[in-house]
Amino acid sequence: MKKTQLKKIQLKVNALLAAVLMAAGLGILAPAPAAADPYCGQAWGSLVKTDPAMSQAKVVNVRTGQHYCFDRLVIDLNGPVAGYTVRYVPAVVQDGSGLPVPLRGQAFIQLTVNAPAYDDAGNPTYNPPNKNELADLAGYQTFRQVAWAGSFEGYSTMGLGVRARLPFRVLALPGPDSGSRLVVDVAHFW
Repeated sequence: MKKTQLKKIQLKVNALLAAVLMAAGLGILAPAPAAADPYCGQAWGSLVKTDPAMSQAKVVNVRTGQHYCFDRLVIDLNGPVAGYTVRYVPAVVQDGSGLPVPLRGQAFIQLTVNAPAYDDAGNPTYNPPNKNELADLAGYQTFRQVAWAGSFEGYSTMGLGVRARLPFRVLALPGPDSGSRLVVDVAHFW
């Protein structure tokens, strides 16, 4: 190629580059809007989460915790977690009787662990002193109340009152020792 042809090509490239830069500066060419990230990077939902297995473990404790992005409910078992159903319901009901469990909050999660809260002789392995208040939730952002709904025919049920229908996740974690934990995290926001 000759110098004059190269110079013409370079002038065209420079003109095109200048036009693109000017269009971007005027807002004609703008980047696509960023997609909203889920709250705290969470991609949870609010639909039922279930595992139909039956556990040989027994429920031994229920506790709660607060995190930056979510409130946490932990159900301790004395063996491996195997089976649960966690879902939003219009009202939490007691095991066996079907009577409603009154809860504070605008939405209600019923947690059923496929494990009893009593040993093979019928002695309780978890017997909360106040079945209506399993934990002190003062200062929690999402949780309003955790109540015991009973343990019947190998299943243990709790009710969780929350401030709104928010996304949640369920985790089965090993430990401490030979026990395990069923963890339910409920996000503060969508």
